Amino acid sequence: MATAVLRARPRCGAARVVAVDGHAGAGKSTLAERLAEELGGAPVVHTDDLATHEEPFGWAGRLAGQVLAPLSEGRPVRHDVYDWHARTFATVREVPPAPVVLVEGVGSGQAAVRPYLALTLWLEVPPHEARVRGRRRDGPELEHFWNGWTRAEDEHFAADPTRPFADLLVRQDRPAPGGYTALPGPAARTRGDRR
Repeated sequence: MATAVLRARPRCGAARVVAVDGHAGAGKSTLAERLAEELGGAPVVHTDDLATHEEPFGWAGRLAGQVLAPLSEGRPVRHDVYDWHARTFATVREVPPAPVVLVEGVGSGQAAVRPYLALTLWLEVPPHEARVRGRRRDGPELEHFWNGWTRAEDEHFAADPTRPFADLLVRQDRPAPGGYTALPGPAARTRGDRR
């Protein structure tokens, strides 16, 4: 995957912005961390930092204004970080300009972001399996949150699906934990070439 990222054409100034998308609980954060490491410490922007309780998927404007615009001009990024307990934007995170920046989170490959993306990765984990993993990770105290989140995620992907636009479909290898296989996604097959 790292090789595919480095071969992709930058579409956000000189930066290759890569979306790591999939259902909640699919393993996007883990994949983004591992890929960032393979890419020599590429920064990772988490859409959970930009989303809010009221707008779980309404963060595209914040991403464009606070992250993508500075990156496209080769400037450092300073984006607001939402505090999910205080229910307000409480801190600021700085991201240096870099040749590759990963944007990780549910909906990171949405239509409003696609023009800036060098590649879109989709984790091939069925929604039910991802949600079981997520609930197990978060524990029973977040069960109420998960019920609301599941509805919002289903509505988002029904209106603005990412998978049909994915360049790579990523599967976790079994039985080797932590291993991945990347296959050409629908966008790569339709395009017939690399960006």
